[in-house]
Amino acid sequence: MEVILLQDVKALGKKGEKVKVSDGYARNFILPKKLGVEATAKNVNDLKLQKKHEDKMAELRLQEAKELAAKIEEKPVVVKIRTGEGGRVFGSVSTKEIAAACISQLGFEVDKKKMQLAEPIRMLGTTIVPVKLHKEVTAQLSVKVTEA
Repeated sequence: MEVILLQDVKALGKKGEKVKVSDGYARNFILPKKLGVEATAKNVNDLKLQKKHEDKMAELRLQEAKELAAKIEEKPVVVKIRTGEGGRVFGSVSTKEIAAACISQLGFEVDKKKMQLAEPIRMLGTTIVPVKLHKEVTAQLSVKVTEA
């Protein structure tokens, strides 16, 4: 019997795949636990339509990420930090502060979890912060740290 998997099944296949299993395995395990449905013509067609929709949505998300990356790379973000004698910095600039500065200066939100800072910024000047927007799109955010 051919079955279309609705969820990943260990040692059998991933969600959306059409696999051939024994009749008993399908009737006693796959179908009752709603791990898959029988591969009828209607279900196969539904699977094709669903995959087409998912591909279209993935392409749309990729385009949105590219547009956001272009906006991010346009202007630098200025973050002010307190300094002491000789330009010595008190504390550091974290991704949380950079995200807040993006909202106020650029007008849109950049998730702090997507910023890939190896360590907090502890010096004045300009630093390039990579922002992973999509698995294929990484924007370069320019962060300018100045004295408060």
